[in-house]
Amino acid sequence: METLAKRKCRPCEGGAPAYSAQQAGDLLKQLKGWILEDGKLVKLYPFGNYHHTMAFVNALAWISHREDHHPDLAVGYNQCRVTYWTHAVGGLSENDFICAAKCDALFEL
Repeated sequence: METLAKRKCRPCEGGAPAYSAQQAGDLLKQLKGWILEDGKLVKLYPFGNYHHTMAFVNALAWISHREDHHPDLAVGYNQCRVTYWTHAVGGLSENDFICAAKCDALFEL
């Protein structure tokens, strides 16, 4: 089975339903440290300093551009909070989980 981090995001088609709580919960099991908060996928990444935080943010921006799926970021001196939610479906989609897995892969580098 192909891991989430190896998949590519697909454009969300108009009218596609958001994932149910069950579907989101099943995919959440494939991610480490992510939580569901107010129907959104969220994780806080810690760093040793501002330089490392910004390097992560810039690399994540590049990944997000390539996947055409963009998170909300809250950036501090030594942390970055990443939030995914698919506006086109009004909830969570597979793209959110794919990008979350790519975030984790980036963080492990």
